[in-house]
Amino acid sequence: MRAVVTDHTTEEFLKIKNNKQVLAVQPWEAVIEVKAFSLNRGDITGALEKPNGYFPGWDFSGIVIEPAKTGEGPSKGSRVVGLLPAGSWAERIAVPSSFLSVIPDSLNYSEAATLPVAGLTALYALRRGGNLLGKRVLITGSTGGVGLITHQLAALGGAYTIGVVRNESKIRQVRQAGANHVMMANMDSKEWDKLEPFDLVIDSVGGENLSNLLLKLKPEGSIISIGYSDSEVVTINFRNMLHTGGQMLYRFYLGTEIHKHNVPVDLQYLAQLVIDGKLNTNIEVNTSWKNIAEVSQGLLNRTFSGKAVLVID
Repeated sequence: MRAVVTDHTTEEFLKIKNNKQVLAVQPWEAVIEVKAFSLNRGDITGALEKPNGYFPGWDFSGIVIEPAKTGEGPSKGSRVVGLLPAGSWAERIAVPSSFLSVIPDSLNYSEAATLPVAGLTALYALRRGGNLLGKRVLITGSTGGVGLITHQLAALGGAYTIGVVRNESKIRQVRQAGANHVMMANMDSKEWDKLEPFDLVIDSVGGENLSNLLLKLKPEGSIISIGYSDSEVVTINFRNMLHTGGQMLYRFYLGTEIHKHNVPVDLQYLAQLVIDGKLNTNIEVNTSWKNIAEVSQGLLNRTFSGKAVLVID
């Protein structure tokens, strides 16, 4: 069985190798023949910190070749999408049935593979904000896989969304995802001061940016921190927060959130939105998994927006 593993002996730190280990399968797990998987920036940065021989990967789509012995979950032959905390980038994987969702034939494997991490992160982060109808929602990291899905889901929920981009060439893409307004990440302080306060912020940048955003919240507003691409260190002025109301700063981690929700049902919901034409998966790279080194480096260098999907061949 082949799988992607870390190998830091060369610059191409992710390689496809034969895995001679016997696949250990628990009674509540199904065996999946993986057809496609998507890459997340966190997959790659996390793999950089792991030793040689580590099996990375979260998202996947494929076919059930052995259902769970408990009788729960999808049956043999079902087309499925799901996620693991690690090790999904392999020809065959064992997955708890609670992390699997059946997908219809009208949804292809590449589209399905984009949904678990990016889709569930967007969905669960927005749910933290409560009813979105008529609310002003700011979404940083707007051109990433999570950001573009967040914009679309927020728009479906009736929110007025504001996107943030680093490059003017990306403005159109974010508007197509449903943003009512798009601003530049490097806008000057005078423009920043003119912005009306937000009800909800979905932030993936962190650092000083997050500190400044706390000052632009409405009373009772919320910031959901889903990442820290700039810095994981944030300085908070609590005196200012006391004068603006009962605001909330919530640190979001998908590994915890998936245990608070019904993952199969939520993945079915996202899949149906794609089928109905209400959610664009924004696949910008769709190629063979043999190109894992090149595509992962491109993701690190931010040479493309949206999602990257690799197909096992």
